Amino acid sequence: SVPGTKVELTVSCRNLLDMDTFSKSDPVVVLFVQVSGSSEWKEFGRTEVIDNTLNPDFVRKFVLDYYFEEKQNLRFDVEATVLRGSHSALLGAQDFLGQAFVALGEVIGSQRGRLERPLTGVPGKRCGTILLLAEELSNCRDIVTMQLCANKLDKKDFFGKSDPFLVFYRSNEDGTFTICHKTEVVKNTLNPVWQPFTIPVRALCNGDYDRTVKIDVYDWDRDGSHDFIGEFATSYRELSRAQSQFTVYEVLNPRKKCKKKKYVNSGTVTLLSFSVESEFTFVDYIRGGTQLNFTVAIDFTASNGLPSQPTSLHYASPYQLSAYALALKAVGEIIQDYDSDKLFPAYGFGAKVPPDGKISHQFPLNNNVENPSCAGIEGVLESYLQSLRTVQLYGPTNFAPVINQVAGTAAQVTDGSQYHVLLIITDGVISDMLQTKEAIVTASSLPMSIIIVGVGPAEFEAMEELDGDEVRLSSRGRYAERDIVQFVPFRDYVDDSGNQVLSMARLAKDVLAEIPEQLLSYMKTRDIKPRRADPE
Repeated sequence: SVPGTKVELTVSCRNLLDMDTFSKSDPVVVLFVQVSGSSEWKEFGRTEVIDNTLNPDFVRKFVLDYYFEEKQNLRFDVEATVLRGSHSALLGAQDFLGQAFVALGEVIGSQRGRLERPLTGVPGKRCGTILLLAEELSNCRDIVTMQLCANKLDKKDFFGKSDPFLVFYRSNEDGTFTICHKTEVVKNTLNPVWQPFTIPVRALCNGDYDRTVKIDVYDWDRDGSHDFIGEFATSYRELSRAQSQFTVYEVLNPRKKCKKKKYVNSGTVTLLSFSVESEFTFVDYIRGGTQLNFTVAIDFTASNGLPSQPTSLHYASPYQLSAYALALKAVGEIIQDYDSDKLFPAYGFGAKVPPDGKISHQFPLNNNVENPSCAGIEGVLESYLQSLRTVQLYGPTNFAPVINQVAGTAAQVTDGSQYHVLLIITDGVISDMLQTKEAIVTASSLPMSIIIVGVGPAEFEAMEELDGDEVRLSSRGRYAERDIVQFVPFRDYVDDSGNQVLSMARLAKDVLAEIPEQLLSYMKTRDIKPRRADPE
């Protein structure tokens, strides 16, 4: 997946342990990144060594690709380089001064992108603290709009002229190319003018303005065997200047060049216009103080099977969490980094609730109607297991009440400072489809997203319909303003090898991948700009 953005981490330490007898320590910080889905740590890089200080502010920064939907675990080891005689620290003589573990999302989600953590790891000693500052690299947020035309392209079709289109590729570090854009086909002409198109700078060159951008010119054929007309190369920097300089690119076909002595070119391409706009990113809003509020709703209907039976989707063996608990943990552990109070309202639906056995479609899992919030994901899990012991699984499966409940909360603050994410975990047998569609269409104009994880073996056609990826959801002639539902079936992520950590990381990744775009689409349609992160 294309990284959401690049983030630059600046590191400082305060009150480090003093290891040197004659002067203060000479610290260096080493960053390790955990390999996704495993317990292995890989060294990512190290700061410079700063001599004789216990309060270093390092100049060398770490630049990391940032993915909202993944848990990116980082480990910072602080070491003191020790001079042994005339030999320097290159001999690896180092004293350990402490370490800190942190997820990249925690740094970004903390106030103004600043996080302070105690250093630990030296028994019986106070090791001081590490300060991390996360800043997004600005060239990642630019969006380019450009328009090109061509002249006198080679004629490829027997009966008519050519049907030309362009394919753009960005070059990778290893010399390979990745396709990043295709223009539309202009029919039957050797002098096409293509429509203007927009593309993020990071898709075109990953933020490296001098990286090669290769452009191929093809003649479109109905059967898909498009004819190669020729190619030319440029870079983002060259394109940004080309407009004012009226640069004309020669389209060359290497095979023709070799064969024909008099070959000049296969036509030319001219850049008609090129403009750059900055776009606000997900990180801008999070750093500007937008809070993600996470609410959980769990399906307690009888179709899940009796929780005491191993065949039940709610069955938790001594050795393994139920599918419900696994899905909740996978998604919740990432989202909780962006929620400052770590308090999550959690509801159940479709059960008969004590004392009077009334059917409820939004009962608080912690049994506290006044305050349904649980402390952290662990608190939600605890209340969920407690509820399984006290309520009677029943039915029907109604989604609308809990969607309307969260929508009601979301409607109270619409200035962009709060955004709500509702996670519904269900076996997918939905009873109130019409009301649910109506609730989602209404919610689509509010600052909220809905994630549905389907557990169990059911066919989930109804859920696919709610996830408006293919067809925009509508209810009684009203269309959803935005696509706010993301559905995934849990069974797609339970791999045979039994590597649960990896499969749950994949589940979280796919479930959360659309949230940044959904949040941005809300802010954009309301013309809400991120608040400036206040300086100190």
